[in-house]
Amino acid sequence: MSHQVEDREKAVLLIVETRAGAELDSGENVPSEANAEELRMLADSAGVELVDEMRAQRRSPDPRYHVGRGSADELAVRVDDSGADVVIVGRDLTPSQQRNLEDVCGTRVVDRSQLILDIFARRARTSEGKIQVELAQLQYLLPRLTGRGIEMSRIGGGKSGVATRGPGETKLETDRRRVRSRISVLKKELEEVVKHRTVQKRLRERLNLPRAALVGYTSAGKSTLMNLLSGSELETDARLFATLDPTTRKVDMPDCGSMMLSDTVGFLHSLPHHLIAAFRATLEEVTDADLLIHVVDASHPYMRRQMEAVPEVLSGLGITDTPTITVFNKIDLVKDQYEVRRTVAETQDSCYISALTGDGLKQLIDVICRVLRRTLSRIEVVIPYSRQDLLALCHEKGRVLNTEFRPEGTHATVEAPPDVISRLREFESGGLD
Repeated sequence: MSHQVEDREKAVLLIVETRAGAELDSGENVPSEANAEELRMLADSAGVELVDEMRAQRRSPDPRYHVGRGSADELAVRVDDSGADVVIVGRDLTPSQQRNLEDVCGTRVVDRSQLILDIFARRARTSEGKIQVELAQLQYLLPRLTGRGIEMSRIGGGKSGVATRGPGETKLETDRRRVRSRISVLKKELEEVVKHRTVQKRLRERLNLPRAALVGYTSAGKSTLMNLLSGSELETDARLFATLDPTTRKVDMPDCGSMMLSDTVGFLHSLPHHLIAAFRATLEEVTDADLLIHVVDASHPYMRRQMEAVPEVLSGLGITDTPTITVFNKIDLVKDQYEVRRTVAETQDSCYISALTGDGLKQLIDVICRVLRRTLSRIEVVIPYSRQDLLALCHEKGRVLNTEFRPEGTHATVEAPPDVISRLREFESGGLD
């Protein structure tokens, strides 16, 4: 039995390091190595085979090549020796830097943002995701059109490769006017999608359930945790950005009712601002959440660095004070669990769990319920028998501490979130006799 093997595009990875003192740790440039490993994973997620890796050090970017001319010439030699189809640079390039490097190397040059966009193009499944990816790609492409006739025709056709998906597949317009026109069309389409999402959101709001969103670094295990909590069967993948389109499910929890839980796109360290802007509609699930569940890969060697990246992205979305639970996931892969347990003890509203095996699920639910209860207020009411729907709402969204059935209605002491409390005010009593 024979198996057909698809040829993978060959790439040389260029990692640009800065030797700033703050980055040094025992003689090793730890953040630089973290960046290098992340770039390798990004390349693999984009379906690229790395045939060579080159490192160059710069105190500041060279305006012509980003790296020095000597490093650019060395890169060209490595491309020729390895037979690479593309060069992947671990930082964002200006249009002129990208063109100049392509001239020296004689092959396509892809920077970090293009690489991420290529992965997004692979992952997008819904119409909304595809529109957002194409819009981001075109906005990235627009300032790079000048003087790129040969390169653009190469991107538009011929052998496919990294950063040629989406707009490139259909030989999209290389003329600025036509690109701007297409961007305008996509923005209008996205507006319609946002309107549809708003309708869906209003329907969910009618359920009067608290909304929670899973956030975290890409590949931290958010979708696996979503499946564990909701009983759904979302696709899970160890590759970066396996989840691009948001998914919302109702989750029933003992002792504290139900909530709507959304799985969202993973974050990345120094996620380019234009990518955040392009996916702002998708990330509305995060901005509208009453509770954030920050999923952390406890087994990752640069766990703390990844943890710090998430608040940076959230801050860019204007999210700074939403109640947050920190979940240290993949505990089953951690050999020495003492450090993780110590971190949990020092971190407010946190727990550790294995979303894959289910270990720690009860502790997570306890933390979620505890944090949700903090948003509850207590009220004593007399609910008419004709409005027993309100009593059912109290059971679903809050806690009914006691009830007493009297001729005028049900006397109850209730703990509920603000939206429910506001609906109960007209039935408030001065206390149970």
